[in-house]
Amino acid sequence: MELKDSVRIPKDRETVWRALNDANVLREVIPGCQELVQDSADSMTGQIVLKVGPIKAKFSGRVTFSDVVAPEGYTITGEGKGGIAGFAKGTALVRLDADGPDATVLRYDVNTEVGGKIAQLGARLLDSTAKKLAKQFFDDFNNLVSDGAASGLA
Repeated sequence: MELKDSVRIPKDRETVWRALNDANVLREVIPGCQELVQDSADSMTGQIVLKVGPIKAKFSGRVTFSDVVAPEGYTITGEGKGGIAGFAKGTALVRLDADGPDATVLRYDVNTEVGGKIAQLGARLLDSTAKKLAKQFFDDFNNLVSDGAASGLA
């Protein structure tokens, strides 16, 4: 499954970059996130509870950051396991482009793979759920960063 989109955030690129690398900010905006811990300079671990169709599962996983070019972007690679519900893994290319001095366009290109019971739900349900979760994440991220509510980001 592939998701590709962009969102304009009315904050400078440095502020958006700091927010994208702040576990506290991400914990607030990742749908279903129960825990997110920065365990090294280039990785985080966490737990997320998601409901996809009739299946609700708790996923434990790790994300790593590579190809980091601050404040332009990075590649995120992640994998989560949800027991009998299955697994999800994927890669996201994230790029930040300045849009004048006070705005940033965040572009993302995500490729994911799921397996187990979740994969049996069908591509249409998985696609619509993934798009809904991505929209929720970026709407919440945009709102949090735009409002300056994220500590130390205003």
